[in-house]
Amino acid sequence: MKSKKFKSIVVILITAMAIYYLIPPTGRNLVDVFVETAKVEGDQVAQLESIVTRTRELESQNNQDNLSNQSFVNLSQAIGSENIEPWFGHKIKVPPVESEKSTRYILARLQKMAAGRLKLGLDLQGGMSFLVEVGESVVEKPAAGDPTNDQQKKTAAMEQTIEVLRKRVDRYGVAEPVIQPVGDRNILIQLPGLTQSERESVRTQLETAAVLEFKLVHPESSKWIADGIVPPMHEKLPIIQTDRTTGQQYTSYLIVKNAPESGLTGKYVKSAFVQPTITGVPQIVLNFNDEGSKLFGNVTSANVGRQLAIVLDGVIQSAPQIKDAINGGQATISGDFTVKEASDLVSVLENPLETPVRIVEQRGVDPTLGKDSIQSGIRASLVGVIGVLVFMLVYYMWAGWIAGAALLVNLILLLGCMASIESTLTLPGIAGIVLTVGMAVDANVLIFERIREELRQGKSLKGSINQGFDKVFSTIFDANITTVIASVILINFGTGPVKGFGTTLTIGILSSMFTALILTRLLLEFLLEKGVITKLKMMGVVGKTSIAFLTPGTRKVGMAVSAVVLTATLAYALFMRSDSNLGIDFTGGEYQMLAYNTEKKPDEQSIRSSLESAGIKEAIIQYQSSTLGGGGDASLKIITRDANVNVLGTLQNSFPEAAFSPLGSDFVGPSVGMAITKAALVSALIAVFAILFYVALRFEFSFAIAAVLALVHDVVITLGIFLALGGQINAPIIAALLTIFGFSINDTIVIFDRIREDLNLGIKGKFEELMNRAINQMLGRTIITSGTTLIAALALFIFGGSVIRDFALTFIIGIIVGTYSSVYIASSTVLWITKGERPKTDAPPTFDPEVTAAENAS
Repeated sequence: MKSKKFKSIVVILITAMAIYYLIPPTGRNLVDVFVETAKVEGDQVAQLESIVTRTRELESQNNQDNLSNQSFVNLSQAIGSENIEPWFGHKIKVPPVESEKSTRYILARLQKMAAGRLKLGLDLQGGMSFLVEVGESVVEKPAAGDPTNDQQKKTAAMEQTIEVLRKRVDRYGVAEPVIQPVGDRNILIQLPGLTQSERESVRTQLETAAVLEFKLVHPESSKWIADGIVPPMHEKLPIIQTDRTTGQQYTSYLIVKNAPESGLTGKYVKSAFVQPTITGVPQIVLNFNDEGSKLFGNVTSANVGRQLAIVLDGVIQSAPQIKDAINGGQATISGDFTVKEASDLVSVLENPLETPVRIVEQRGVDPTLGKDSIQSGIRASLVGVIGVLVFMLVYYMWAGWIAGAALLVNLILLLGCMASIESTLTLPGIAGIVLTVGMAVDANVLIFERIREELRQGKSLKGSINQGFDKVFSTIFDANITTVIASVILINFGTGPVKGFGTTLTIGILSSMFTALILTRLLLEFLLEKGVITKLKMMGVVGKTSIAFLTPGTRKVGMAVSAVVLTATLAYALFMRSDSNLGIDFTGGEYQMLAYNTEKKPDEQSIRSSLESAGIKEAIIQYQSSTLGGGGDASLKIITRDANVNVLGTLQNSFPEAAFSPLGSDFVGPSVGMAITKAALVSALIAVFAILFYVALRFEFSFAIAAVLALVHDVVITLGIFLALGGQINAPIIAALLTIFGFSINDTIVIFDRIREDLNLGIKGKFEELMNRAINQMLGRTIITSGTTLIAALALFIFGGSVIRDFALTFIIGIIVGTYSSVYIASSTVLWITKGERPKTDAPPTFDPEVTAAENAS
């Protein structure tokens, strides 16, 4: 009883925490929050109404253009020089600054209050676009005769810059930015839904070079500063300090060496993190790599008693005195940082730029999807979730209601965790969550089917529930842990969206295990104890079966079918249409900027339909407006895969009233670059070996080889069929393939676990017979799990529109192929490797379950 109370408290606390992070899920209009929060009286009421009226007029103008939300700018313009600080003193403590900065501070705080906890992607709500110009590389030019090509050098510098900027703005891989090269020296960076303060932070993150150097302070620095002289081989650098009495900051100077001591710079920093201090002011701890640790140890041991200045971008952050040699490979930067400043500094220190950059253009951007596409995608997602819930309620009856409750809590936990790490939801991401819902019912299906088996053996309902959960635990654990192994590897070795996918997949798996094993059991036991349920009725798709899945003939046919499909689809994809397998995310394309008549602007869906009717497919369409200096220059950005298509002519013919005219064009590189692709492939390869090791440890080596072979089979055949049907590989398709990766190994492990259980029970018969028996025992579960996931995928395919149709199609193929391979590839491979011989176990093959079931029934 105490255990149940403890588990109940844990479930309630975790669910409450998830709900806390989720509220409010969506954002509110900043003007509405401004009005509700302001506390005015007397003449201030009229002033407030005047500001709101002016703001509404400005918003109305922007809404006619359908551009990104400009409420912050509109309110700032409407307020002007008005002092609004007294209106918000009861809610917002404003630091002592001038009136203009006070207004920006208040609006920034209100904007944060108005923001929803769930961040939406560029495709759903738009965001900010930064065009960054890359300066000359700071890498030395190659010596004469060096075969290194200038173009290769520029490409390497550009790739390094892109990856550094990606890590700075997306440390956890969940922000869903778009980052791609434009022309030879520019990089386009788009981030979803930034508040005004976040925009300023991002600008700082992007432009800060983060050149970190360790320089010795001259022993007579004070004397040289007083005399106004800088000695040879030295320089005068500023250090910002705080007066301990008044708390005011002031700038002083120190004389330091020109060059870093022993070449000790930020390139030797392996990692950095923020550490709180007793005073509450955070400090930054640096960990050096092996070479840096030696250099730092040598510098500190040779200069005991001297000051060592820690210089960042030409400003001394601190200059502590070296009291003793430091050989631990760790240094500390102390300063007057806020937690946010310290965190931002850690980000740039861990990702130093080798090439300087500057922002040359900043624009607000509309969603890349039109309203119709967004609505159809969300509608399809709802249909998918409701479809799965209805099936569970009808099929499992009372147990289905419990599974439905667990599923809803699972969704709350998943979304709450995503909100807590500020993960961004895109339309394909929402579709992925729907598919996760379909897959998440698997644990409940395993539990209910096992309870059904125990009831068939004549056991009581309470005993069946206890035995069902106990016996199914290892199945759920192994099936999910193999997927967690893969997802954790994606987090550690992946980058960008690959890392983000691993993060959300790990959260989804852990939350589904938690709700299935703990919440479902608590609810079942509670209803049983209260007498609400005395029987657990369930429908049955299949009864007791004895289908011969693994006869020598069927195994050969299964292998032959896979070989033919694999060869045919890949041959067609690689040789017949090799030039069109990759989508625009991987190839890049032509970047065109068009001006237009804002009063006659067509919507995105109309433009997409016009381009598709002209044979121009897979175009990225986005309206933009300048936000630098409060300007509002509107433009339309269109990226197409093929540079030789007449986008401008097509739009001019279709929408003459919009008066489209060219502003400029350039080549845009892929948004999924080589670094992300390489990281994804390396992560997948490491995951395969990790799964191989785990399955070999938990089962048999033959099972491990078979599981990995089936996994590769499923992903490759799914991709081959998808490409043969005319699909193209883009970022959402990679996410779909990674999801299939998890589905495939999960399905295989569930069957293998039942085979292992029957082996350990010592059930009589040949190994082939025992495997057939296990597959038949799990047939109901296989059909239901694949069916519920298929319901979700079909809903996305039928109702989701063109944007997520390919994503859904890929997963439909993967579900069918994965279900097939668990029997005819994975199980057949085990029989082939073992040559039909039973693996040795502690239990001799003497147990007859039919006799035991008859005895229990009598």
